[in-house]
Amino acid sequence: MNQVQVRLGKTEIVVNKNGFGALPIQRISDEAAVYLLRKAYEGGIRFFDTARAYSDSEHKVGLAFEGIRENIYIATKSGARTGEAMKEELKKSLENLKTDYIDIYQFHNPAFCPRPGDESGLYDAALEAKKEGKIRHIGITNHRLAVAKEAIESGLYETLQFPFCYLATEKEEELVEGCRKADMGFIAMKALSGGLITNSAAAYAHAALYDNVLPIWGVQKEKELDEFLSYIKNPPVMTKELETLIEKDRTELAGDFCRGCGYCMPCPAGIEINNCARMSLLLRRSPSANQLTEEVQKKMMQIENCLHCNQCKSKCPYGLDTPSLLLKNLQDYKEVLAGRVSVS
Repeated sequence: MNQVQVRLGKTEIVVNKNGFGALPIQRISDEAAVYLLRKAYEGGIRFFDTARAYSDSEHKVGLAFEGIRENIYIATKSGARTGEAMKEELKKSLENLKTDYIDIYQFHNPAFCPRPGDESGLYDAALEAKKEGKIRHIGITNHRLAVAKEAIESGLYETLQFPFCYLATEKEEELVEGCRKADMGFIAMKALSGGLITNSAAAYAHAALYDNVLPIWGVQKEKELDEFLSYIKNPPVMTKELETLIEKDRTELAGDFCRGCGYCMPCPAGIEINNCARMSLLLRRSPSANQLTEEVQKKMMQIENCLHCNQCKSKCPYGLDTPSLLLKNLQDYKEVLAGRVSVS
């Protein structure tokens, strides 16, 4: 079967429909990360997405691709909120990645849509860097529908990175269609919904229904990478069986649930919100032993120290009542520990 290719809008970047999300590699050694990244490249993956915020991820990508830089596409991100700060972050990214240019340079989840001449100076700094050849395309990532929609309508951006998977709503699908009409590339983050989607073939088959969407898979283990590499030669297609599985997941995960994006962090009370607020789902969708260790129990009990300051609630891009969600997950967790509720 022919490989499935994706064109990222007006960037004219064309790659296999498997992007490598390099956030998880910050949790493994340089040696292990370089091995995974090189194996991904040798297996046919050509698009690698990282960020300044991902601790040493850029450094590891740089180590892996020194000498073959021209054969791949690198996207990274700046969380800077001023033009001057962005210039410093770009300089550091170039050093880390051992390159003199970034293919797609993205504003990392800003609370607003940067524009030329605004007070932040972000877009002007990006334009200057583009003229200097340090970046080739300007993109934006977000978790807020309003900001994403404004970015599409502005005509200023060549790519949008936004959460998208088969749990998406009509509003997210409208963003995909908006990017198509604007000839913008759509990069799908959280393609496995932060681990809640456990069938990668179903996730791929859904993404394949949208020819302008490039999913980036967060990879940390070789067995995970092997799954996605196998899809290059044998891309999963939507079947009745996969449709049934997807509908079951959509029903189970309908309504408000934590996507694990982490924008509510840090917590003044030290609660690991991005995992604790979705523990009920994790218990039922992944091997429960992993979630019942002493370390995880300690993290869950930290919820009892919640200050009810509502900082997490105010920062949630999905408008969740995070404190209430945390308490509900703690109650469910205690019932599982007490043996009153069984999990798979």
